[in-house]
Amino acid sequence: MDDEWICGRLGEDEPWALGAVNPPVFENSLFTFGSAQELGEAIRNEDERYVYWRGTNPTVDLAQRKLAALERGERAKCFGSGMGAISATISSLVKAGDHVLVLGAVYGPTTQFLRYLEKFGVTHTHVNDLAECDSAIRATTRLLYFESPSYMAYAVVDIAEVTAWARERGLVSVMDNTWSTPIFQKPLTMGVDLVVHSLSKYIGGHSDLVGGVVVGPSRLIRPLALTEYQLYGAAMSPHDAAKVIKGLRTLPVRMPAHQERGLAVAEFLAEHPAVRAVNHPGLPSHPGHDLAKRQMSGFSSLFSLVLDTESRQEVGLFLDNLRHFRIGVSWGGFESLVNAPALSTEESVRATMGIPVGLVRLSVGLEPADTLIKDLGLALEGVGRLA
Repeated sequence: MDDEWICGRLGEDEPWALGAVNPPVFENSLFTFGSAQELGEAIRNEDERYVYWRGTNPTVDLAQRKLAALERGERAKCFGSGMGAISATISSLVKAGDHVLVLGAVYGPTTQFLRYLEKFGVTHTHVNDLAECDSAIRATTRLLYFESPSYMAYAVVDIAEVTAWARERGLVSVMDNTWSTPIFQKPLTMGVDLVVHSLSKYIGGHSDLVGGVVVGPSRLIRPLALTEYQLYGAAMSPHDAAKVIKGLRTLPVRMPAHQERGLAVAEFLAEHPAVRAVNHPGLPSHPGHDLAKRQMSGFSSLFSLVLDTESRQEVGLFLDNLRHFRIGVSWGGFESLVNAPALSTEESVRATMGIPVGLVRLSVGLEPADTLIKDLGLALEGVGRLA
């Protein structure tokens, strides 16, 4: 099965769809059974049987099948948010007294969740590379968590090398693959045990849903589905699952368009005198560019630049000067967005991730690249000494 067929047709021609061009949305909160015995059997296998919305649902199940196939995984479990998927996944793998290694910069709320787990006796250590992993690993370490490209800095991790290191030491590896989507990168094929995504970003693609997913082998997904998914209650709604399915239909078309526009904007910024650095793995100047080309088939349009300033005021003025980029969180939709961690992220989290004051994150949407470049140029000219 190729990715385009998975996104567009997998599971959509089955009898239950009744020939509908859009798969039906099952809105019911529960399912009934012909006998008490059948109900009991279904409840014991609620990760696969339709019993109650909080377990699973045919519309959600179709989205899960597509996402598992795209990532080349056995099973997927969709959640009501990306953090729902991340928190349930981490919780399913650790217990009191365990230790988590976090490699590189990761999504801020993920760090906040790991700090939250400290009150239950789960500790964690942030490290920058494998050499530091060797020093930081403990007898109680159970999990290695990372993103590639990494959060805000967009550093590229050698996935095969990192997962081999983890496997040799008996650690489960979990990777956030939201940046690339399964269209451009398939971490499970490089040794990662579990992959998580925020479906709110490129996969949904239209800034109209919040969702998350974890993909991996049944031996890890089934206990998570029966326990953390059920108990935490972060269930995906069938309406959001339908939006995921529709977003997947255009994902193979949208991602190359995002790549083209993102690279054009990054190339412009890389030559601008008011910009210290551009963190985009698709640029030949990026230190991880060659590695990225080996393990990825393309690049998304989320990246960061570092303004030539140490002033939060000037960073804020740059954002305010933009007219086409909208100021806001999240990314991956049609519209181009801008955000600055120094203005919004908890100081301790920013310090842990090594994010400088002048760092600005851009999500390049699907508008014409020349429009976005003009907007950025004018905004840079209007910021005091950055002009």
